[in-house]
Amino acid sequence: MRQVSVETVEKMESLVLIVHVLLAVAIIALVLLQQGKGAEAGASFGGGASQTVFGSRGSSSFLGRMTAVLAAGLFVTSFALAVYAKQKASSVNDAGIPAAEVIESAAETQGQADLPALESSNAAESDVPTGDVPATGQQ
Repeated sequence: MRQVSVETVEKMESLVLIVHVLLAVAIIALVLLQQGKGAEAGASFGGGASQTVFGSRGSSSFLGRMTAVLAAGLFVTSFALAVYAKQKASSVNDAGIPAAEVIESAAETQGQADLPALESSNAAESDVPTGDVPATGQQ
């Protein structure tokens, strides 16, 4: 199997990312162009369907199909970007970062000696006034 250079993979990832963003913007534009369900009432006031750019059936079927095609393209580019991200994540393991087992074993060998100990304080020696609140165990 032929090895692909890192530069080629990065260029392809950039291209897929650019296409992904353009598809997202196009879907937003198409959704905003589509008429809502209540827009048919406006046709009785002079906005007949025969005067539309997309034909006598209106733009609903054309814009709906285009939105579905662009959504499918967005799904494909999302999947491709996920594959690129997975490849990058697997290559991070080779970057010299220690595995979780190594870190845990190092922490166990150091033990608790490096942790600071809390000072035990007695409530009677405290400078904070207790007021009317009963002490613990007294009621």
